[in-house]
Amino acid sequence: MFQQEIDKKIKEAMLAKNESRLRGLRAIKSALLLAKTEKGASADITDDTKVKVLQKLVKQRKESAEIYKAQKRDDLYTIEMEELAVIEEFMPGQMSEEEVKQVVQQVITATGAASVKDMGKVMAAANKEIAGRADGKTISQVVKQLLS
Repeated sequence: MFQQEIDKKIKEAMLAKNESRLRGLRAIKSALLLAKTEKGASADITDDTKVKVLQKLVKQRKESAEIYKAQKRDDLYTIEMEELAVIEEFMPGQMSEEEVKQVVQQVITATGAASVKDMGKVMAAANKEIAGRADGKTISQVVKQLLS
């Protein structure tokens, strides 16, 4: 199970005294515990939930890193990037933009979308199809590009 794997990795990081890895792993564990205790959540963490939790953590780290870089806070930027690297280890393999274009093109054909007005329908289907293998920003850009 994913949680036991994270616990094992935390123990290894503690023994190795690897602080940056430990921070990233603890962030994952904390987010998983929150997801588990949410209203209506099941006792077990499904793969879908795991991917959503990891995506949220990656997005948070990227946004924080951008802010810290803009404010010239390299110390905090470095911490965020270290944690991001650890979290991304557990993400499913990411798709290239070309692969995303192919999937989105298939979705557009399947849904019969013709203009930007159909973007919501295409985005919903594409997000389901891609599920964690690309970030929403990339998917959105590709959909806009192909529909316009």
